[in-house]
Amino acid sequence: MKKIILLFILTTTIATAQKSTLISNATLHIGNDSVIVNSFVGIKEGKIVLVADATTAKIDASAYEIKIEASGKHLYPGIIAPNSTLGLREADAVRASNDYDEVSGILPNIRAAIAYNTDSKIIPTIRSNGILLAQITPRGGLVSGTSSIVKLDGWNWEDALYKVDDGVHINWPRMMTRKYDEDGGLITTEKNKNYDKQTNDLIKLFADAKAYNSSANSEKNIRFEAMNGLFDGTKNLFIHADNIKEITESIIAFKKAGITKIILVGGKDSWLITDFLKENNIPVIVSKVHDLPERAEEDVDLPYKLPYLLNKAGILFCLNNEGGMEAMGARNIPFLAGTAAAYGLTKEQALKSITLNTAKILGIDKTTGSIEVGKDATLFISTGDALDMKSNNVEKAFINGKEIDLNNSQKELYEKYKAKYELK
Repeated sequence: MKKIILLFILTTTIATAQKSTLISNATLHIGNDSVIVNSFVGIKEGKIVLVADATTAKIDASAYEIKIEASGKHLYPGIIAPNSTLGLREADAVRASNDYDEVSGILPNIRAAIAYNTDSKIIPTIRSNGILLAQITPRGGLVSGTSSIVKLDGWNWEDALYKVDDGVHINWPRMMTRKYDEDGGLITTEKNKNYDKQTNDLIKLFADAKAYNSSANSEKNIRFEAMNGLFDGTKNLFIHADNIKEITESIIAFKKAGITKIILVGGKDSWLITDFLKENNIPVIVSKVHDLPERAEEDVDLPYKLPYLLNKAGILFCLNNEGGMEAMGARNIPFLAGTAAAYGLTKEQALKSITLNTAKILGIDKTTGSIEVGKDATLFISTGDALDMKSNNVEKAFINGKEIDLNNSQKELYEKYKAKYELK
């Protein structure tokens, strides 16, 4: 029995051991606005140990077991998908494959992490475009639940965890309700008659949770227990809101409730209140850039230039892909950044909006989000511009120094039918 256990330990150690790697001569996009046209990046034990200009630095290449020549290619930090249902939904039409929206309206204790499915067939297609980390987020109700951040590689949800239970998500009630026809066309917009009651219910919930967590209790309340981190600053509060009044009222209400770490998700009207957001130190996870404006009188390209408007005002922001075809469409996050670059941001600012900015907002920037010495070696090599859908071609990718498989079902089908019809 001892021999079997020892053999298992040895084989596991061999399987997980990571060889030191040197990537040479790539154009390095660090993720913090800086670029090294000809670079050295060294990886050991899952960490970045070397970042240098290959034209001037002298290094001992023999210290690395694997050497990757990347001349003419681009090296990027792994892209992070915030506010995502990756691994929580598979086929929208198959209810049993979707586990992102629980029954009931107030469920801060629901933990998205334990529902995360590492065997999702969607995840490998997302990794193929350089998305290597994701914030797995529940949906629905006034209080959706608690999100976690995962690596998009792992045997199970525990193996994939990067940061557990990072924050609670609330959907601030809409002031107006909308009715749609069967084809999704808008029929009417009416005032939400329950707005005051819904907002008062939320405010009372947080007041009760704060009182509960500030005193000893003989009986445990799992909803209030899940909210404790909001009051001691160890968890973020993610407010999902778009309308200007909804944004301001929600932030004021939760500031009064003693919440210190507030993040706005969506924020379509955020460009109208940048002074308010700066004053309250509120970062924004921006709505999908490939969208239409909220109002007929707004510029049709307003969603495209919203990142530029926030950046110009000095607001910390990142990009997300919430909306239709959300999980599978997460592969387009680099192209959302590409659109933002076409509408005012520089290419490096756009890259930062899906890497380092995201890491800062989610509180993981000390270990990821950019290619800097001491951080996790989560990065990828592309033969073209990662933000350009025409030239993006991820050739190699690493998560915590481990090279991951970039094959997926879509690539397999492509090769299958290319061979069948003898296409070159």
